[in-house]
Amino acid sequence: MQASSLPMIFIVLWSSGYIGGAIGILYAEPFTMTFLRFALAGLIMLGFALATRTPMPSNLSQLGHMAVVGFFMQALQFGGLYAGMKAGVPAGQSALIVGLMPVVVGLLAGPLLGERVGWRQWIGLALGLLGVVFVLYEKVGVGMAALGGYAYTLAALFGITAGTLYQKKFCGGFDLRTTGFVQMTIGAVVMLGAAWFTESMVIDWTPTFIASVVWLAVMNSIGALMLLYLMIRCGEATKVASLFFLIPPVTQIMASAMLGEIPTPLAMVGFGLASLGVWLANRPMPKAAAPKVAMPTPEPDMTPAVAPRPVA
Repeated sequence: MQASSLPMIFIVLWSSGYIGGAIGILYAEPFTMTFLRFALAGLIMLGFALATRTPMPSNLSQLGHMAVVGFFMQALQFGGLYAGMKAGVPAGQSALIVGLMPVVVGLLAGPLLGERVGWRQWIGLALGLLGVVFVLYEKVGVGMAALGGYAYTLAALFGITAGTLYQKKFCGGFDLRTTGFVQMTIGAVVMLGAAWFTESMVIDWTPTFIASVVWLAVMNSIGALMLLYLMIRCGEATKVASLFFLIPPVTQIMASAMLGEIPTPLAMVGFGLASLGVWLANRPMPKAAAPKVAMPTPEPDMTPAVAPRPVA
């Protein structure tokens, strides 16, 4: 698989999570569904790690860093996202709020990670945000949910932002197999506790629900997330985060194909702006040409020549 294809595969897989999650919460409460998703993904990652004889974390420090990312990136992000959707926040508005992550990462990557955010990346981030607003413009203000629903969605934004920055700073060299297993386990434990104390945990075991949970576990929790961590490891956090500007437009395209929702011309303009913003934010800054230093001209040797003495 070529590295250049990773971002597009990631965008498609991650965007499908909005549709899979929206379907799943029709048959189970959000924390219960998210627990099943993480539990299944954790078991798969454990089996894969054992089959490949992957070494487990060698010390408590590594385990702690993995657990922190698992809490933010898994439990807080997806628990908050699906709880907000269940509370009435439309999927489009959820995508718009979580889509602000690149802006927050761009603001924090400098002081926290020491990354230099160039002017092209800032312009790209601004275009991406404007494109997301265009795509979701018609949905903003429709079906306003309770304040608690938006609080859940803001918690999801905080979770993915904190998880991205923490993953880049502390977990760059960890094995992705054991990292995935630990994070899914932490996410499952947190969601099980949240479901136990706040939900009935009643599930309508329809084939559609089972398919949505399997898709979310395999394609999103394992496939998309491992691609995200791989790209974070190989690139700057700001550039990787800018890919999230394409998630709402691609999600809209998927919804159009599966649900018959045709995007408006304004949404198509937004998709173009978001694409331009991602391209600009990920385009490498030109390296400054090294100044040409004129080589000093050697001064002529003014020492008078001495003729050799004749040999007798």
